[in-house]
Amino acid sequence: MSRLLRSFRCAFSGLGWALRTQANLRIHAAATLTIITLGLIDNLAAWEWCAILGCIALVWCAELFNTALEILCDRVTTEPDEHIRRAKDAAAGAVLVCAIFSVIVALWVFF
Repeated sequence: MSRLLRSFRCAFSGLGWALRTQANLRIHAAATLTIITLGLIDNLAAWEWCAILGCIALVWCAELFNTALEILCDRVTTEPDEHIRRAKDAAAGAVLVCAIFSVIVALWVFF
């Protein structure tokens, strides 16, 4: 059980670090609080909450993976490297796709 607790502690530590140091995650946090507040005001149905919370989780996961990839890439080299640039751009593109999809879902749910 202590191994499981240690895993959770590491996961929360990583999440806390990311929130403290990554501006994009703080933007996602503000958007998350805004959308949840709007959902509570609008009294969303269960299926709407599932869609909204799923999108929130999707964007957060994409952003955290993007952050992890950037850290690893920067550890490999700080010199300009075409492959690393492409990897970082692709990861950022994945976050963008998730965010655009989430905005579409939010517009569908709220309007």
